[in-house]
Amino acid sequence: MAKTADAGAEPRWLNGDELAAWLANSAIMISLPAALDARMQRESQMTFFEYMVLSVLSEEPDRTMQMSALAVRTSASLSRLSHVVGRLERRGLLARSRIPGAGRRTNTTLTDAGYDVVVAAAPGHVAAVREYLIDSLEPRDLMALKRIGAAVDAAINSGRTASARATTADTDVPESRV
Repeated sequence: MAKTADAGAEPRWLNGDELAAWLANSAIMISLPAALDARMQRESQMTFFEYMVLSVLSEEPDRTMQMSALAVRTSASLSRLSHVVGRLERRGLLARSRIPGAGRRTNTTLTDAGYDVVVAAAPGHVAAVREYLIDSLEPRDLMALKRIGAAVDAAINSGRTASARATTADTDVPESRV
């Protein structure tokens, strides 16, 4: 695990290779979501994040997930997710329900209309993912990208147990329809 720098210490500046890797990754982090978002809005009248929320729910057996778990799965704050879920709920694509008991826990359920929307949007989304990322990479690059993604996720979520990180990194992700 990386340690934070002391306030008075000299920063560990990036060398040439590290800088080139960072800049290439920064382009992916900024350009890819923007391209996916623009395409999703043009083709399906929803944002990339809205699609991700609907997609995650569509993969659940009962199309239902607790808001806090949905926030984790979509890498969103509860506040951001709540705003998006509210918009999708007003469109009839999701329904929220309070979970009985102590605390403020809420389930989010994908409606039949929401399922229809995400299924209709899925082919365009997959085509964009293939066009912008997957098909431009060699098989070894895909494996490297998977390892890199798992390592970055582990660094960001260092509060998780080591076994959970290892399981996440070694698990094959099943083929997804959406």
